[in-house]
Amino acid sequence: MMKRVWRGGLAIAGALLLAALVAVAQQEDLAQRLDAFVETQTKSAGFSGAVLVAKDGKVVLSKGYGLANAEWDIPNTPQTKFRLGSITKQFTAAAILLLQEQGKLSVQDAVCKYVDPCPAAWQPITVHNLLTHTSGIPNFTSFPDYLPTMTQPSPPEKTLERFRDKPLDFETGSRYSYSNSGYVLLGYILEKVAGVSYDKFVTENVFRPLGMNDTGYDWSTTIIKRRASGYERPGGELQNARYLDMTIPHAAGSLYSTVEDLYKWDRALRDRKLLSAASYQAMFKPFRNNYAYGWIVQERDGRQIIGHGGGINGFATSIQRFPGDDACVVVLTNVPGPASGQVRNALGRMLFGLPAEPPPPPAGERKEITLDTKILDQYVGRYELAPGFTLTVTRQGNLLMVQATGQGSAPVFAESETKFFYRIVDAQITFNKDSQGRVTGLTLHQGGNDMPGRRLPD
Repeated sequence: MMKRVWRGGLAIAGALLLAALVAVAQQEDLAQRLDAFVETQTKSAGFSGAVLVAKDGKVVLSKGYGLANAEWDIPNTPQTKFRLGSITKQFTAAAILLLQEQGKLSVQDAVCKYVDPCPAAWQPITVHNLLTHTSGIPNFTSFPDYLPTMTQPSPPEKTLERFRDKPLDFETGSRYSYSNSGYVLLGYILEKVAGVSYDKFVTENVFRPLGMNDTGYDWSTTIIKRRASGYERPGGELQNARYLDMTIPHAAGSLYSTVEDLYKWDRALRDRKLLSAASYQAMFKPFRNNYAYGWIVQERDGRQIIGHGGGINGFATSIQRFPGDDACVVVLTNVPGPASGQVRNALGRMLFGLPAEPPPPPAGERKEITLDTKILDQYVGRYELAPGFTLTVTRQGNLLMVQATGQGSAPVFAESETKFFYRIVDAQITFNKDSQGRVTGLTLHQGGNDMPGRRLPD
């Protein structure tokens, strides 16, 4: 009998060992396929950055591609530090929720409680409206004077003056419109309430407690080891990104990090290490247009995705979390362009056994309508989704043609007066207007992501 028990135990152990070996082999195969895809994008499309893919608490792929510094031929690695752009917003949201837990403010507080003098139009605006982009405050990075002044220091109190007296784009709470102004204002409020700089608060209250030692405020004057240089490809030729004074993005887009530190952030969110259960529920509860507090919450391919992207001079970034599958994809690049979006979308699909590119929508799924050419002419222009990456919109007869930096031109078809769709890929474009009906930007919807782009001056 003892022999039968021994043999049975040995058989079970052997089966478990075999299952473990199969799992390891499958993970290695997935890692090789993911790596091969990114290598192809690096060689054929100029992808440059670092990626991290994880599932079930294990890192499947963590690797750098291309160059962190093209002048010295220094390669990117998983430890390379990249500017995050708007991924910063989720850390700002977490900081605001921490202050709420400390009893120092409430997300339902009126903004005018902290701004003096406060415009009459701002009276209905709450901290919640700023967090969810529903305040109506116009986005200062879309103003015509933004590009000419982005080299000049502008701390929050000075940036505030740029949009304090502008009319609201819409009635507070009635709509969603992405606004960097709102998050700079959140940073201004944070500093008033906390009594310390934004830089110091997020470092001491978020990054250090979570062991995120390679994350911080990307001051241009600070020596930051392993910091990537940012590049652009206007006309297809690599060049240094335009200088941006880092006082300007502040709580809307000033931070840097690594793919490894952002995975620590993912783990901390999963394990509820930083905030209370109520704060986590608030952070991930969408208000309008799938936007919560610094996160976009949506469903794709039958899975919930909580993510956000970022674009800032010389950098494009993305973090995608799949809570139901305990999975995470982080892509940080220092050469913005089509390849960064293709890598981000493909890794999120390949991780679950799907093809890198989704099939185009079935013919007839979207209904095309005909618009007057006067309406189409309103949209003609250039729209910047990230520094060095633009969509150029032209009109040919009764069609709008859209050309992304480094790509060919493709037609888009109207399904409403402001919404258009591609037939060659599963992507759509929404043109954004202000309260006076002027076209101020567009949003590209692709791969489950919403990528806002501001209209550039003619």
